[in-house]
Amino acid sequence: MWRVGVDVGGTFTDLFAWEETTGKQVTAKVLTTKQDRSIAVLQAIEKAGIDISDISYLMHGTTTATNALIERNYPDAAFITTEGFRDTIEIGRQHRKHLYDPYQTKPKPIIKRRFRYTVPERTNVQGETERPLDIAAAHEVAKRIKAAGIQSVGIGFINSYVSARHEEQMRDILLEHCPDIHVVLSAETRPVFREHGRFMTTAVRAACMPVMVKYMDDLEARLTLHRFAGKLLILKSSGGVMSADVARLHPEDMLESGPAGGVAYAGYLTQQSGFERILHTDVGGTSFDVSIVENGRGLITRDHELEWEVPIVVPMLDIHSVGAGGGSIGWVDQGGSLRVGPRSAGSEPGPVCYGRGGTQPTITDANLLLGRLDPTLSGKMTLDVEAAEKAMADLARRIGLSTLATAEGMIRIGCEYMAQAVKKILVSRGRDPRDFVFASFGGAGALHACFVARSMNIPKVIVPPHAGVASAFGATVMDLRQDLEHFYYTPVKSADLDRINGILSELEAKAKAALKAQGFDNENEIELIRTAQMRYVGQSYEVDTPIPNGVLTADSLPGIEQEFHACHLKEFGVSSEDFAPAFVSFGVAAIGHMEDPPPVEISHVAGGDILKGERDVYFEGAWTRCQVYSGEALGTQHRIDGPAIVEYEHACTVLPPKTRAHVNAMGALVIDIEY
Repeated sequence: MWRVGVDVGGTFTDLFAWEETTGKQVTAKVLTTKQDRSIAVLQAIEKAGIDISDISYLMHGTTTATNALIERNYPDAAFITTEGFRDTIEIGRQHRKHLYDPYQTKPKPIIKRRFRYTVPERTNVQGETERPLDIAAAHEVAKRIKAAGIQSVGIGFINSYVSARHEEQMRDILLEHCPDIHVVLSAETRPVFREHGRFMTTAVRAACMPVMVKYMDDLEARLTLHRFAGKLLILKSSGGVMSADVARLHPEDMLESGPAGGVAYAGYLTQQSGFERILHTDVGGTSFDVSIVENGRGLITRDHELEWEVPIVVPMLDIHSVGAGGGSIGWVDQGGSLRVGPRSAGSEPGPVCYGRGGTQPTITDANLLLGRLDPTLSGKMTLDVEAAEKAMADLARRIGLSTLATAEGMIRIGCEYMAQAVKKILVSRGRDPRDFVFASFGGAGALHACFVARSMNIPKVIVPPHAGVASAFGATVMDLRQDLEHFYYTPVKSADLDRINGILSELEAKAKAALKAQGFDNENEIELIRTAQMRYVGQSYEVDTPIPNGVLTADSLPGIEQEFHACHLKEFGVSSEDFAPAFVSFGVAAIGHMEDPPPVEISHVAGGDILKGERDVYFEGAWTRCQVYSGEALGTQHRIDGPAIVEYEHACTVLPPKTRAHVNAMGALVIDIEY
């Protein structure tokens, strides 16, 4: 039986699979079918030569929910809230994206104002009823929602994180009038304080639920037609997988589903390569994703913003994305300057050189013209060099540069955008780039990795096996995961330990039950990870702090305090034992460990077979004759000095001048950069 990982991106759909008995590994890459992304999933499986009936686990990462939100392409949803708070999700936190830009505008609201309703009710912060839910008003709102033909509704009342009574009452009334409607409660979605994040996450869940229900239904129907009898698992933003049934109900857990697979592969890479700190980067056709992986795990955030003032407060891998990929389009702004992205040619029509109707030059076209890409993409398709050159020449005339200078300028600008994304995530988490190894994933990643790393003074780059389908590979090494959280604010010194132990016990029991409901019965293979959201008394932001398992006693508190000080110092470069710490909420992650994949298959071909040929490559304004190597054929005995090109089945590595590369024991290409 096969364990299959599939990552559906904006341009390509990638597949990696391994046979559970023999350990055989296969890969595939196809263009994403935008009209119905589930079609590309089946096309990738077919291209890999796998019979769908022979699949035990299909582990699927998808950006469908994210794309629906960004494009606002979903059926109208409604939101019901406390009287006086109708516009909370639109007003936000009154932050400014650009402090001195008087013309900035906020993103289009997730839910239209005419579909945001209020009812009189009020619960205080102790969970006591200050004003009962107005039953007549609730029935009236339900009637209006039914008349509008709404498919999904989010309910978010003030202080419902301490008592969900009124939200549950409103849900029951709504279902009386609209029994087939999707209803989600903020108290169930994420029972945490700060209403803007809780409301917005609930609104996102409500908006995406019809989209994801349809997508999952279509995908499962197509799989069933091909006699699929295995288990469909969906990648979560927090770095695990969940069943398709849970994914239908929790689309808010899938907003970083695609990139999460790459982070999992980076974690696997730390175990196999010995590098404890890896900067995971993934460059596909549409975007550049970057995240930090330390000691085999990606860093988690609870303050992710899908867009400016659109916070998502579920635990998510801290992944930063920018619109810079192989399909990023070069264009000229009003001031006459060359720009690259975030607009992308995607898979339809794709880069000009694909010959599918594209007319605007992209990063891929630029790499082709500079000799960095093979015109046949290693035999997969013939790229139209002439069409790419014509499109680039048209752009070059507009800015007064030569065609080659424009192409190289596009690469430099694109790489600088990527470097700024790297800088942003490192600075925000208090890390020094020189302490990390730059891991390059994605079909277009290794083309630019050395340039981005050099820009950030990162001394070492690693291109692992199957880098071109890294997110799909990572999907196959992920475990079932359930994240739960409970709000309880108290200074550490006056904490009620009986209450805290009760909260943690309840969260752990619920998390284990959730895994069992998804088919994971081996309780001995469940790992429980406890964290506390902590801060200094008076602060307005929290730090994730590990806390020990077992029953907490008064003797546990000094150790927890010290751990908090250490975490605060690591994140912000400062800590102080002069200020009292406080608990804000408690979280539990239950991880159901699944079977590990077999070791990565490495090909070793002796002698001259590693050299595919030579070609001219454009660096720093001049052509340089470079040797072209077969990446799959390189062995641990080989050393390569840049400039050179290393081609893989689904990726291509550019070694610029002043670089040196070798292959390590796991078959990864390790590149040292001279400064």
